[in-house]
Amino acid sequence: MMQDIFGQETSLKTAAALESWNGVQMAVLAHSAAAPQHLGALLEAEPEFAMAQAAKGMFLLLLGRSELIPTAHEAYAAAKATEEAALPRERHFIAALGAWLDGRPSAAIAEMEAVLAKHPQDSLAMKMSHAIRFILGDSAGMRRSIERVLPSYDPAHKGRGYLLGCHAFALEETGAYELAEATGRQALWMAPDDAWGLHAVAHVHDMTGNSKAGLDWLSGREEAWAHCNNFRYHVWWHKALMHLDQGQTDEVLALYDREIRQDKTDDYRDISNATSLLMRLELEGVAIGDRWEELAELCANRTEDGCLIFADLHYLLALVGDNRKADTGKLVQRIHADARRGASESDGRMATPGCSLALGLEAFGEGDYKDAFNHLSHGRSSLQLAGGSHAQRDVFERVTIDAGLRAGRLDAVEAILNDRRTQRGGAEDSFALARRALIAEGRGSSAAQSVPAE
Repeated sequence: MMQDIFGQETSLKTAAALESWNGVQMAVLAHSAAAPQHLGALLEAEPEFAMAQAAKGMFLLLLGRSELIPTAHEAYAAAKATEEAALPRERHFIAALGAWLDGRPSAAIAEMEAVLAKHPQDSLAMKMSHAIRFILGDSAGMRRSIERVLPSYDPAHKGRGYLLGCHAFALEETGAYELAEATGRQALWMAPDDAWGLHAVAHVHDMTGNSKAGLDWLSGREEAWAHCNNFRYHVWWHKALMHLDQGQTDEVLALYDREIRQDKTDDYRDISNATSLLMRLELEGVAIGDRWEELAELCANRTEDGCLIFADLHYLLALVGDNRKADTGKLVQRIHADARRGASESDGRMATPGCSLALGLEAFGEGDYKDAFNHLSHGRSSLQLAGGSHAQRDVFERVTIDAGLRAGRLDAVEAILNDRRTQRGGAEDSFALARRALIAEGRGSSAAQSVPAE
């Protein structure tokens, strides 16, 4: 029986296959572009390795694309066909894939947690639990999961640096900003290619309104994310957000063209980077030229996807941004249809918060700011269920705030700004400060108009 790089027993038969499997796992932890090559070599060497087939299926589902679901089913069938040769730990991965394909990602998380209960040093199970919880917006669960296994990782464990990177992100998402920054820095020291840990520190600077420190943190550390798959575009997105907070919009647009949209893909993660950044720029009154058009063309082809409400909402941003009313309506209607169906956990997220947010974005695009604010503010209380991070979801918060300002709902907007400040540990970014100034100006104008002329 051979052990993998994390000391876990495997049902692999050859040293070459084990080397490829170790390569897969380390690449997944580092968000490395090399992961598919390692997985391909492994499946060519030992296609009957059920755990690799299960992992392949789960990796495909993480991509959030409906056209990949049949391939994930094929991987599941291949895993089930050789399940008898799999070890008990490996069978949990097969069961996790089956549950996820059945529309129950929370049950897939439970399978990963069952692995970690007996094998806390299994870094792939740790990362998969973390990744699925991230999609579901379960930041508290991410933190609990990491902190349960943390005592089992000694400094020599090959996954410890990446574990700390995941811990840093979970700490940041649960508001422990000071500890998150320290943990993220330690993660990068232990694993210099831990782009997830590096970006966790960037999140801290975003949430605490310290964009200058964030730029200082990312500048000169490009090698920490140069090896990444398309996650590298997301790190560049973080840097662009920091330049935006500093008012350096020319640099934001340059990063958008040179890095963030370097590849014109329709991967929902790449789309979310692009659409949320363009919307932020437009809310600040920055002219963005014809950049919406390229995104809207891609998103118009994704209206029937329905894998993740997080993806759908970002597709909507592009369609609204390019004034594609017919496609916008089509996507909003499909979200509502999925919500009524209620056949899966994803459908539940389409219902809450999806329906309210979708209607709000549609109304915002039509200039009906009263209706937009009503819908968006209603969906705000459940926004975290859309998944992703605080920083990613903040674009919807910003649209809500600006819809309220344009509708004259100054008191309601101020309450949202106050709540946003509380969530950020008392910090305010330039966006919030500018909106508070607009509220003060609006109240001043109202007061002046109410004073009778002498």
